[in-house]
Amino acid sequence: MAHEAGTLAIRPAAPADGAAIHALIGELADYEKLRHEVDASEADTAAALFGAHPRVFAEIAEWQGETAGFALWFYNYSTFRGRHGIYLEDLYVRPAWRGRGIGKALLARLAQRCVDEGLARLQWSVLDWNTPSIEFYASLGATPTPEWIGCRLEGAAIARLAASARSGAPNERPAAGKQEISPTC
Repeated sequence: MAHEAGTLAIRPAAPADGAAIHALIGELADYEKLRHEVDASEADTAAALFGAHPRVFAEIAEWQGETAGFALWFYNYSTFRGRHGIYLEDLYVRPAWRGRGIGKALLARLAQRCVDEGLARLQWSVLDWNTPSIEFYASLGATPTPEWIGCRLEGAAIARLAASARSGAPNERPAAGKQEISPTC
C-alpha cells in the first residue's frame, strides 16, 4: 500500500517483533502519562502474543521497512448482537510517522477483519483528554458511548472479590443509604 511517496505495510505481528512491540507499549504509556502502570516485561508481552494459545494479537505498521506503529487487539463478544467483535486495546503510531495515514490503515485492517469474519463491531476506549485521537476517530465515523462507564478490578480488589467466592460467604450489602456503585466505579 503506498502513502505520500512512502511505502506502508501492515502485517500480523511475528515473534521477531516482540522487542519492538514492547518498546511501542512503553512509548504509548509515556504518551498517555501512564508509564508508572506498566509492569509487563518483554517476555510477558511475547508470551501473550506468540505463546501456544494466544488470546491477544497485534498488527505491525512499517513505513519504508521501519516499525512505525502497532495495533494490539483481542476478540470480545456482544450478547446483544450474538456475535464476536474486536476490542482494540492499543493503537499507537510513533510521532515521526504521524499524519501519513498509518493509524487509519491499522484501523482499516481491523475493520476488514471484522467484515471478513462477520464480526459485530470494532470498539476501543480513548482517554478523555486525548483530543487529537478523539477527533481522528470521529472523522472515521466512530461514535462515543458516553452512557457506558468503564470499570476494572486490579490487584487487591480482584483478590478480595476472589476470596469472597472461595469463602462461600453471602454477598454483603452496604448499609442503608450508602451507594453500592459510584458513577465512576
